[in-house]
Amino acid sequence: MRKEFLPFTKPCVNEDDIRAVEAVLRSGWLTNGPQNQALEEGVCKLSGNTYGVALSSATAAMHLLTKVMKLGPGDEVVMPSMTWVSMVNMVVLAGATPVFCDIDRETMLATPETIRERITPRTRLIMPVHFAGSPVDIDGIKAVAGDIPVVEDAAHALGTMYKGRHVGRGTAIYSFHAIKNITTGEGGMLVTPDKELADAVRRWKFHGLGVDAFDRQNRGRSPQAEVIEPGFKYNLTDICAALGVSQLKRIDAINAARTDLAMLYREQLADVPEVRPLADPVGYDFKPAWHLFVARVDTPKIDRNAFMNELKLRNIGSGLHFRCAHLQKFYREAMNFRPGMLPATEYNSDHILSLPLFPGMTGDDVADVVAAIKDILK
Repeated sequence: MRKEFLPFTKPCVNEDDIRAVEAVLRSGWLTNGPQNQALEEGVCKLSGNTYGVALSSATAAMHLLTKVMKLGPGDEVVMPSMTWVSMVNMVVLAGATPVFCDIDRETMLATPETIRERITPRTRLIMPVHFAGSPVDIDGIKAVAGDIPVVEDAAHALGTMYKGRHVGRGTAIYSFHAIKNITTGEGGMLVTPDKELADAVRRWKFHGLGVDAFDRQNRGRSPQAEVIEPGFKYNLTDICAALGVSQLKRIDAINAARTDLAMLYREQLADVPEVRPLADPVGYDFKPAWHLFVARVDTPKIDRNAFMNELKLRNIGSGLHFRCAHLQKFYREAMNFRPGMLPATEYNSDHILSLPLFPGMTGDDVADVVAAIKDILK
C-alpha cells in the first residue's frame, strides 16, 4: 500500500505561476485590469473565438447568460442531467425549466438524438456538455437545434479539439476552478463571436455600468460610468487572472501529461472488466483534454461508494463527477423527477468514479492505483 496519500487532483502550480501572481501583488493593480484582458485574449486565441469575458466563475457566466437572454417562466433549457448542478440551478433561479436529455451510456455525452427528443416549441436554449474533456458532436447538435441557440458547456474542455478545431467556436463557457486543466483559483469565462452578447455580459458582470468600470490612467472608477440596468459583481481579480495567464502558456504540455497518464490507465485497466473507462465518441475526429479519467465500477462484488472508500483506505483519493442532477433532493421534490426517466444517465450516476489524474502524477502513481483496484476486486 502507498505510504503517502495520492489525491484525486492537485493544481499544477509552478514557480512561473507564483512569480506572475507576485508581480500583480507588487504592481498596485489587484482587481479587474490588464491581466484580465490578457487572459481573455489568450483564451480566445486558443479557442479561435472573438470575444471573451473573464468572470469570477463559470456559474457567474451561466447566471449572466440567463439575464442577457431574458430566460424566465415558460422557457425551457435542454441540457444533460449529468452535469454540475450550478448550471441547472441558474436555469431554475431564472424561473425557466431544465429539460434533461439522456446521454450515451458508454461515452456519457449528450447526442443529437437524445437532444432532439427533448426539443419543444418552448425550448429557448440548448446546453450540451463536453464531458470530462471529450467533445460532443456539436455540428450534429446545432443541426438538430436549427434556430435555437446552443451554448457549449466547455468547463471541462480547454484544449479539446473537434474535427480539427477547438471546441467553443460559438458561444461557450469555460471554468478555471482549482481542479481544471488550468486554474485561476476560482474563475470562468464566456466566449462568443457575438459582440452584442459579450458587451451585455461585460456590463452585467459589473453593476450594469455602461462603460468600462475603470480608468486605465488613474486606476480609479471612470466618472463617465452610468448604470444602464442593475447588474452584479462578478468580475475576476487580476491576482487570479495572472495565474491563469501564466498557466495558459503551457496548456499544451499540461494536457499532454494528462493524456499520457490516461493512456497508461487504459492500458493497465484493459484486463479489469469490472472497472470500465469511458468509451471514445465515434463518427468524428477529436482530441480530448482529459480533464477527468472516469471509469464505471460494475461488479456484484462491491458497489461504487464502497469501492471509493476502499481506495481511500489504500491511500488513494477519487472523485464523483457527477451525481445526476434530476435525482437530487430539490429536483425530486420540486419538479417530481423520478428514477427511470434517464436510464443511461442513472446507470452512470450509480457506477462512475474519477480516478486520480493531474500532471504531477507519475507512471508509478498510475500503477499504484491499478494495483489497489485489483486488490479490492480480489
